[in-house]
Amino acid sequence: MPLQERRNSAVFSLHPQLAKDSTFVCDLELCQLRLINDASYPWCILVPKKEGTVEVTDLTAKEYHQLQLESLQLTRVMQTLFTPKKMNIASLGNMVPQLHVHHIARYESDPAWPRPVWGQASMTVYEEHALKECVSALKSACYSRSFNTSFTRW
Repeated sequence: MPLQERRNSAVFSLHPQLAKDSTFVCDLELCQLRLINDASYPWCILVPKKEGTVEVTDLTAKEYHQLQLESLQLTRVMQTLFTPKKMNIASLGNMVPQLHVHHIARYESDPAWPRPVWGQASMTVYEEHALKECVSALKSACYSRSFNTSFTRW
């Protein structure tokens, strides 16, 4: 799944709010994979590394297809690592105009269940060791073809 960033690197810049709210995991062919800094949920975003991308319609057909493939693979990684009850996948962009796709592992025990996570509770920032562990697990699973690792924090 991941590839070193090869294209759009000279023109790609991450929106400041996304940079503030998330931690870099790895670069994929089209997207940057980031972990949202909220320990209440395993929550990742995919951000296409293409400057000026606001809507999926700003992508070429090939880029859109790649986004869908990366989203599918990330969903499978998160299902394997976190074993959620339900995966929430959404691209809203109401607060941050840069195109990004949320992937949130949900549980009946999470603070917002069954409602959407937005506006339900304040972010619970990861402890440093837990953040490193989660990023490492995601990165390892993304680089692995087997997805055999299980991450049991939740």
